[in-house]
Order: sequence, then structure tokens, then C-alpha cells
Amino acid sequence: MAWQPDRLLPGFEALELPAPDDYDGRVVATLVRLPAPAARRGAVLYVHGFTDYFFQRHMAERFAAEGYAFYALDLRKHGRSLLPHQHPCFCKDISEYYADVTCALEEIGTGVLLAGHSTGGLICSLYKKEGELRDRVRALWLNSPFFDWRDEHKGKLRIAQLLGWFAPFMNDPNALPRAYARSLHRNWDGEWDFDLTLKPEKGFGLYVGWVRAIFAAHARVHAGLGLDVPVLSMHSDEADIVLDWKQIARWSRTLGSNVTVLSFPGGLHDLVLSRAEIREAVFSQLFAWAERTGA
Repeated sequence: MAWQPDRLLPGFEALELPAPDDYDGRVVATLVRLPAPAARRGAVLYVHGFTDYFFQRHMAERFAAEGYAFYALDLRKHGRSLLPHQHPCFCKDISEYYADVTCALEEIGTGVLLAGHSTGGLICSLYKKEGELRDRVRALWLNSPFFDWRDEHKGKLRIAQLLGWFAPFMNDPNALPRAYARSLHRNWDGEWDFDLTLKPEKGFGLYVGWVRAIFAAHARVHAGLGLDVPVLSMHSDEADIVLDWKQIARWSRTLGSNVTVLSFPGGLHDLVLSRAEIREAVFSQLFAWAERTGA
């Protein structure tokens, strides 16, 4: 496959990454890049969150301005990679995504700063511990990583976890609140434009098999990963209506011995989509950390 103009973001290019068929049938992932001159600071690979895809043009342009070659990965069954026959945003185990990250790293061909938002932060952390090309990851930047459920939801979700053994494709279509998407999209309270068929207002629901996979992934993080690279983990405060910032701060410190945790009060769950002064603080702190650590 060859790089083609991206169908969603003018000025970007996309590359379809094939994968072996799985229980849903045909599978692909999609690598997106912002073409730029030679990058003095190397490459960054961004991985989105749950019921999400890459649309944050301003983030890519900021990385490029700072001297990075910018790449983003739409994981299998998400965004550009979602095929009509598939269960959207579904996996039976987080490790299913490792092949997508590996293919992306093979295409990029150099060591990368691996960046993940929310569930993407969980995937990136575990990839650095377990993934085939983990040695190509020189540092991690985590934007509100999904390392635990909110306490008030755990009881109901443990029931879903048990059901995930027997009926993984059972789905609760009303499990996700509409408030978060409404806080982002310019049709409602936000300033951003994204495709509401790929990131719907009420999501695609929750499959109980996916819930089971997330519990298992959280357990691996909670046991400690012992990562040997610099890690920067960022979170908001009570303004994050998706995750509990205290859980993010707690479990981020289990990742390794070189972890920096920073708080951005008033930020949205995706910190780079927060209001202008907060996202500018996020980028300033990120690139200052990268300069100090060589990320």
C-alpha cells in the first residue's frame, strides 16, 4: 500500500496497514502523517482513546513546529479503520492492538516518542512493556491515561466483566454519557469539528467483552510495569468528566522509576482540546520535559 491524501484532514496523508483476519473478519489499521521536512527531534506516534480517532490537527502542527515528524494511528475498528462488518471499538484483549503499533513503528523506522490519550495511554504503556518493537519507544507521553474505572462505576462494570466471559458482544448502547462529546464538538459547547459518525455523541455503547479486556489491562498496570524510559503523565482535576484524576495520578507512578506527573486544573479529559490557555500550558510543559529528557 502507498501513502494517499487523507480523506478526513486536508494536507495529511494516510496509509492503510493490513492485518490478519480476526473473529470479526477483515482487519486494518490506518497510519496518518503530516508531511514535513526532516525532523531534528525525531518522530512521535499518537494513539487515540476509546470511541475516538485522530482529528487534532493543531496538535500535529505544534509537534511539527517543535521539530518532530508527526504520525497518528487509528487503531483497528476505530475511526478511519472501522469496517462495516466490525464491532466498533471492540477487542477481547488489549494486546490485539500491539500488531497495529508494531506495523506503525516499522513504517516510521526509527525510535519514537509514543503518545497516548485515555485508552490509548493504557495501550501505549503496555506496549512499551510487552510489544514486539518496544525497544523503539524512547519515551512515553500520556494524556489522561485510562488506568482505572471511576469507583462509582466499578460495581456495575464487574458484572459486565463476568458476562464478558460468556457473551463478549453483549452491548449496552446507553452506557456512555453524551456530555463529553457535547463539551467538545462545535455543534454544542465545544470549539472542535470532528466526524460524528466516527466519534458519535453517545458513542457505540459498551461491549462486555471489551470491559473484561480493560479490567485485565488495568491489573497489569496496577502490578507495576518497571518501564525504563522517561514517562510524562498529565491529568486534569474534577473537570475531567470521564475519568478520576486521582486514579490517573496514583497509577501513573507505578509505570517505572522515571515518571513525571503533571496536573492541569480545569482541563478537559483530552487535555489538548481544553480551552486555549490550558492547552498552551500542556504543550509548553510537554516540550520542556521532552527537551530535558531527550524524548
